[in-house]
Amino acid sequence: MEVPNVQEIIEKQVLTVAKAVEDKIDDEISALDRLDLDDIEALRERRLQQMKKMAEKRGRWIALGHGDYSEIHAEKDFFSVVKASDRVVCHFYRENWPCKVMDKHLSILAKQHIETRFVKINAEKSPFLAEKLKIVVLPTLALIKNAKVDDYVVGFDELGGTDDFSTEILEERLAKAQVIFLEGESSLKPSNSIAKTRSVRQSKKSYNSDSE
Repeated sequence: MEVPNVQEIIEKQVLTVAKAVEDKIDDEISALDRLDLDDIEALRERRLQQMKKMAEKRGRWIALGHGDYSEIHAEKDFFSVVKASDRVVCHFYRENWPCKVMDKHLSILAKQHIETRFVKINAEKSPFLAEKLKIVVLPTLALIKNAKVDDYVVGFDELGGTDDFSTEILEERLAKAQVIFLEGESSLKPSNSIAKTRSVRQSKKSYNSDSE
């Protein structure tokens, strides 16, 4: 029995794939060729409308404070912030080195991800919120979607366990929670968040301690 030539088999497979790709390209070219002026104008108009809606959305985000990393100075203002934006990353901090490290990364990400509001609040000056959301270790990031705390990033354990983690590592963690988007709102799969969704209004958990 003749043994098949492996090289010939590989070449046939490559040719088959190349033919399939070529056929797909030909089909796409044919589809473009079949477009008349009305079709082209409709595509152009649809694209313009998409760009207009995105510009309007960006304008609303900027008006709400997106694009900057700002501080919430009063606890009562926390609720208006999380109600106004669909996605909020809130850093509960104190004046220590780990929190300053987190500040550095969040300042960068706030400018890169205008779709999300990035804020900070002093946990020691916000006992009501700290108690309701059970903020124990600082820094803690509360990841908020649609006015509900959906997930937490507590300390640096998920970021490599050290204070020299990269901004990209934090960015990936926030994207996994879908509180920011790396490639557009429809490109990420739903995250399997470990933390249970907590309503900002209804959480009744207590604040026990703080960490350096």
